[in-house]
Amino acid sequence: METKLSSLTQEVVIGYAHPTVLIGERINPAGKKKLAAAIKTGDLELIRQEAIAQVASGANVIDINVSVTGVDEAAVLPLVVALVASAVEVPICIDTHNPKALISALEIYRGKPLVNSVSGETHSLETILPLVKKYGAAVIALPQNDAGVPETAAERIKIAQFIIERAMAIGIPIEDIIVDSLAMTVGAVPEAGVITLETIRGVKASIGANQTLGASNISFGMPDRHLLNDAFLATAITAGVTCPIVDAAK
Repeated sequence: METKLSSLTQEVVIGYAHPTVLIGERINPAGKKKLAAAIKTGDLELIRQEAIAQVASGANVIDINVSVTGVDEAAVLPLVVALVASAVEVPICIDTHNPKALISALEIYRGKPLVNSVSGETHSLETILPLVKKYGAAVIALPQNDAGVPETAAERIKIAQFIIERAMAIGIPIEDIIVDSLAMTVGAVPEAGVITLETIRGVKASIGANQTLGASNISFGMPDRHLLNDAFLATAITAGVTCPIVDAAK
């Protein structure tokens, strides 16, 4: 099971038989006031520097999210995607839930990007999957549906299978679908880490798709976050995560 992403000059292969691929998470304004302000004012130099620094630290793919209140995401996202593509050679993960912004970014990207993300929610399946197919991208599948995020691993695996079936029905191969088992904070739900790990193991055993994870979500609101993140990420990779979304410098 190999998922292949590419930029204009570089290909990255994700798979259980390959080294772990790191998706750099830093270009995301959530919780980053300086970055959010830069996106609002159109000062994109900070983003360019961040992309270069992440690749220097070991990121194999760069995730780009420019969702800031008051910003025209459909206008800004393609500008940032083009900027990052000119600054680094690694493939890009286009991180948006805005269909118009996604289209504008996919239209200018040269290569095969990763789309972050599609869920089992009706509106997501109906709007995102056709775009993934049309532009030949790969996509991250989130095992949640119109009822929310399931509390059990079995339910999450079932939704992941449903998303994959819907994707394959319109011609998206399973190799182009990466499952995110959804790390939730243990500060709110103590068993959240165990549920996520059970989901990861189940996806690997029953589906075999490649897997990603926003590992730092596990530690929101907790002390010594870096220690918890490190331990959880190592365990998640052992369980089956092949391309975690991380701060590569850490």
